[in-house]
Amino acid sequence: MTDLATIQPAIARALAKRGYETLTPVQEAVLAPQLRDADLLVSAQTGSGKTVAFGISLGPTLMGDEEALPRAEAPLALAIAPTRELALQVERELAWLYGEAGARIATCVGGMNMMTERRTLERGAHIVVGTPGRLRDHIERGSLDLSAIRAVVLDEADEMLDLGFRDDLQFILDAAPDQRRTLMFSATVPSGIANLAKRYQNKAVRVTTAGDQKQHLDIEYRALSVAPNDRENAVINVLRYYDAKNAIVFCSTRATVNHLTARFSNRGFSVVALSGELSQNERTHALQALRDGRAKVCVATDVAARGLDLPDLELVIHADLPKTPETLLHRSGRTGRAGRKGVSALIVPYNARRRTERLLSDARIAAAWARPPSADEILARDDERLMADPSFEAEIGEDEKAMVTALLEKHGAEKVAVALMRMHRAGRSSPEELIEQGPVSAPGGTYPERAPREHVPLKDAVWFSLSLGRKQSAEPRWLLPMICRAGHITKTEIGSIKIHDLETHVEISGAAADKFEAAIGPTRKIEKNVTVTRLDGVPEMPARSPRPPRARDEFAAAPARAPKEEWPSADERPREKSKPDYAKKRPFTGGKKRDDRPPRQNAYADRKPSDRDDLPANATPGVWPYDDLPPAPKAGADKPKAAAKHGKPVREQTRADAGDSRPAFAKDKKPKRDKPGFKAAAKPAKPHRKGPPSDAARSDTGSEGGKGGLKRKPKS
Repeated sequence: MTDLATIQPAIARALAKRGYETLTPVQEAVLAPQLRDADLLVSAQTGSGKTVAFGISLGPTLMGDEEALPRAEAPLALAIAPTRELALQVERELAWLYGEAGARIATCVGGMNMMTERRTLERGAHIVVGTPGRLRDHIERGSLDLSAIRAVVLDEADEMLDLGFRDDLQFILDAAPDQRRTLMFSATVPSGIANLAKRYQNKAVRVTTAGDQKQHLDIEYRALSVAPNDRENAVINVLRYYDAKNAIVFCSTRATVNHLTARFSNRGFSVVALSGELSQNERTHALQALRDGRAKVCVATDVAARGLDLPDLELVIHADLPKTPETLLHRSGRTGRAGRKGVSALIVPYNARRRTERLLSDARIAAAWARPPSADEILARDDERLMADPSFEAEIGEDEKAMVTALLEKHGAEKVAVALMRMHRAGRSSPEELIEQGPVSAPGGTYPERAPREHVPLKDAVWFSLSLGRKQSAEPRWLLPMICRAGHITKTEIGSIKIHDLETHVEISGAAADKFEAAIGPTRKIEKNVTVTRLDGVPEMPARSPRPPRARDEFAAAPARAPKEEWPSADERPREKSKPDYAKKRPFTGGKKRDDRPPRQNAYADRKPSDRDDLPANATPGVWPYDDLPPAPKAGADKPKAAAKHGKPVREQTRADAGDSRPAFAKDKKPKRDKPGFKAAAKPAKPHRKGPPSDAARSDTGSEGGKGGLKRKPKS
């Protein structure tokens, strides 16, 4: 048993009550006397007990030499975690660890009721555990007082930086007192963590446990190679084969989580989902269902890849491959924790084999390559579990003997055994039939040497026609996977692929032809707009469409050039028409207009005659022939007047009578007012008088009173 004398007595009693007999390497490392009041930068493998480690390290800082914590007022310690689930898990661990010391622990996490958290903080707490965003919110609102803080713990610090919490962390650490301990726990120490430690820690001590070199010994890694369209079936078979108490299936997107959750539920698995789109209450209930045994499978995104500790988690399945080695390690680290064994299975499509090998190499993991369990292997494993059931080893009770005797007398031992086997298999999902493929790899995990492929004629081959060809850029390298994926067949069941201009002929073995037709369904379509048609017999090679004629033969030899002696002389060669001066490039003139054309003597010299021009026969080109004519009358002056006014005679003479032969557009020209002899007609002045006219005005205008207003008298 580990010596717990150096640990605070209250914490030592809690560890003993919990059944701790041996501490992990990281827990023993933080107990060193020289680290009692020092800032720590701890890097340890996932599942090594970091939460208990910093809880033990905080004991002397919070309690000193006292047996219990003082009365709860302002918080003494602050623990920051990247996710809600991890924060709630840290709160549970610290609750039993400081239970003997009478600690009051408050949580501040997103998704929970903020008013409840504020009232808990007002009542007082010794330790506050929360996520960066919610803690900053409480500090800004004044509900979280950091004036008495003695220690700040950053759990999974590298994950918090990856999630974009750098600004929130800096705000919280700046708000905490300068005289405090700062403990950073992280699985890795990238440059961002090192820079944060330099800024906010005082002569931090780096703690690296020796267990880092043995971080994969408790986890069995298996890479299972499958066809791309068999990944979900492979996941079901892996769950059935291992039949773990708890299992996590990691997916890359929330949509995949919802899809797999629905399918597993339909297949009879007790499954829960865990993703970022769920509320905090739903996520808490999902994790509690796993811990209580009400659910056995959890389908989750990478939100569950950090810090979660499920005691009975025995299996981790990567339905979607992780993108980085760190993600692979953290996903797999959910199992094999605290000395327990676990299995991490990667579902690897055969076209992602090379990428997976690089991923495992970067993570320094040696995985065993194999095929997913087949249906026969799963049924055999079920029978082994039934035979090894501990119920057969138990003694028969007194109250059971009568029923056992009655069963054997009525049905016999054979029927009772058959009934027991059927009941054992009844509650289990049927295994899936997977697509058969060739050998996985040669010994050592590498591909075997490929022999040159020879065309072997298929038995009872059936030809199919696809509605795309050379004009749609059809190529065998992407046609073959498309046909296998849509028809649920393998490439060994496909023979020749003949690509023509507008269609493609594919040869499929007779045994797989019916399965291929059933898979594509009655619509006969694969990949949206590709239609499949079954052909009778071997198709003939269609005639290739003729090529369009070329304008010239690009590949013909150039004609022989005539010798230089036969070239025409300079005078016989056709000369190019020289450009005018104004069309040539002119120098820059500083923005001023410049015209190099010579001035013209007569602007109308080269004017083309218009259809409207009615020039006299003796007109001189470039000279306007109507300058001496009198001005044209107003429009409508040539119309006869209807009647005479005031005894004046009507003028009947027009410009045409005076011999005016100008065109129409010249005749309508208005007379200019500044010509000699022009006199404007005088207009009668209007009176500017307001109000009713006087008697004299009435007599002058000849108006008469009346209701209708002024009336003009007829002239005598």
